[in-house]
Amino acid sequence: MHIVIVEDDVIIRQELKLLLENALYQVTALCEFGDVASALLSMNPDLVLLDLNLPNESGFNICTKIRAKSEVPVIFVTSRTDSMDELTAILKGGDDYITKPFQAPILLARIGAVLKRTHRETKGEPVRFTHKEVELDIARGTVSFRGKQTELSKNELKMMHLLFRKKGEIVSRADMIEYLWDNQVFIDDNTLSVNITRIREKLKAIEVFDLIETKRGMGYRI
Repeated sequence: MHIVIVEDDVIIRQELKLLLENALYQVTALCEFGDVASALLSMNPDLVLLDLNLPNESGFNICTKIRAKSEVPVIFVTSRTDSMDELTAILKGGDDYITKPFQAPILLARIGAVLKRTHRETKGEPVRFTHKEVELDIARGTVSFRGKQTELSKNELKMMHLLFRKKGEIVSRADMIEYLWDNQVFIDDNTLSVNITRIREKLKAIEVFDLIETKRGMGYRI
């Protein structure tokens, strides 16, 4: 799922970007605010996080322009707490209204709810993957098998996500490290080995054996 952030406060923009990337979303954060609506429409995102107080025009105007051409979900994230602003945001076509400072888990839950509701009839990136009766739940950060469940760390979740997305294919160690680096997880070859070992131990704890194959000199496969 691709989310675009429209936020002129650099610190908040960076915090939002990192939060969403750690939740495995593809994220674009706008740094130019000349013609925001056109920029957003050209990206064709799955969801927009939109501030109200922007340099050139208000979030209300931007949302109106978006709604004239697209039904992409828009969540307003703003420091304005007046109930009339919230009502106006909904009337302009916003899907939700979240005030700053926000709590990260609540923001992620609201984003997930909007995406689930608006993409129910469309094909998007799944949040659950199943292979050999093993289920990986991206939203919960868990892996389960026949009623037993274990939690994964952020690094472990990202690694399992990649393996499940490419099930049946060999994922090289280099490709896995590159994927993790691209997703803001700074990892080296030794750390990769440690994480694979930890994942295997967690799988054994729920009675999953030999899910992850090591292809010597090549990489890993499920």
